[in-house]
Amino acid sequence: MIRNANSSDIESILLLTKACARSMTKKGIYQWNEHYPNVAAFEKDLARKELYVLIDDDDNIIGTIVISSFMDEEYHAVKWLTPNDKNLYIHRLAVHPDHQGRGFAQILMDFAENLGRSNGYNSIRLDTFSQNHRNQTFYELRNYKRLGSIYFPMQSEHPFYCYELLL
Repeated sequence: MIRNANSSDIESILLLTKACARSMTKKGIYQWNEHYPNVAAFEKDLARKELYVLIDDDDNIIGTIVISSFMDEEYHAVKWLTPNDKNLYIHRLAVHPDHQGRGFAQILMDFAENLGRSNGYNSIRLDTFSQNHRNQTFYELRNYKRLGSIYFPMQSEHPFYCYELLL
């Protein structure tokens, strides 16, 4: 089940994203670190009602996703496929490492894409780390088009690739 997150979920979400960060680091992917993701980002997502969690049968949070209509400043330099007026942005998609490889990220993305279609959005946009080839393949198999690169200096010296899916 996917539901809107609430303030009592933040601690579990942080534990989940820290487990993902450790798992990625073990694989040589330095995408998330001590600066990101953080409490402030999730609290802002929560205030905007853009933070969602995936719950297992025992009511444990096993995944999270941010589905936002807000365009971050870094995205303005990208040449997108659609105008910048009816787009959704995916951030901080994470599935706990103990539950990865079982289709949960697909479920979260299906949810986001269906939410976009049912609410008249033109596209879904996102970025993924240039050193995370698994994520790039994941989005490309879902027909997302790679359009450009952006940088988040607090996260990495490597670029993040921007993708867009027309809805």
